[in-house]
Amino acid sequence: MKALFWILLLGNAVFFAMMQWGGWLTSGDQAAQSQPALHEDKITLLNAPQGSPAAQSAQIAALPASAPATAPVGEATQLAAKPETLCMEWADFSGEDLNRATTALSALQLGEKVGQRQIEHNIGYWVYIPPIKDKTALAQKIAQLKARGVKEYFVVSEAGPWQNAISLGIFKTQEAAQHFFDDLRAKGVRSAKVGERASKLKATIFTLNGLDAATEAKLAEIQKDFAGSELKKMPCAH
Repeated sequence: MKALFWILLLGNAVFFAMMQWGGWLTSGDQAAQSQPALHEDKITLLNAPQGSPAAQSAQIAALPASAPATAPVGEATQLAAKPETLCMEWADFSGEDLNRATTALSALQLGEKVGQRQIEHNIGYWVYIPPIKDKTALAQKIAQLKARGVKEYFVVSEAGPWQNAISLGIFKTQEAAQHFFDDLRAKGVRSAKVGERASKLKATIFTLNGLDAATEAKLAEIQKDFAGSELKKMPCAH
């Protein structure tokens, strides 16, 4: 009887354990069935803090696969060499040399690139014919000058030691005056002289802007025909 009692007791224990286990499985299946299905297309990730692995991964994913390389703006323009432009002054002129220099510059057809400005010197040199007191002789001398191609002259009319002298040209330097005197001698004018003239001497300076190298070379050749003149480069005004 005792053996039967223990067999029945063990069987009840096993049955009770089986009932408890089955109830747990049933409640777990129900819980699993009550859980709604996940929809991946509706999942939204919250913003991750900067510096976190998730944020870094998002930043890497947002970068384009490759970015086209572009040259800095204006680099192509800087590579193209610009021709050098020059600015010069040609000084200074008065009398017949001023007319000749004006004609020479006009032949270069520089247009608005050529300008001029006036200056005054307190003392200079002049080429002249000494005073001729007789009016008839003075008129004859003027006629001779015209016949020899001298078109620029001035008869001094102020009272004094130089009255009725004939001024043929006024110059800043003695060298320029001597060069003009030599030209007159070549034309057959024998009575002219070179002297110092204490007075205000007006002269013209030519300004030349935006020149190229070829024009600079032409000006250098022309300048050789004007002894005493100075051709030099100057800073260009901006």
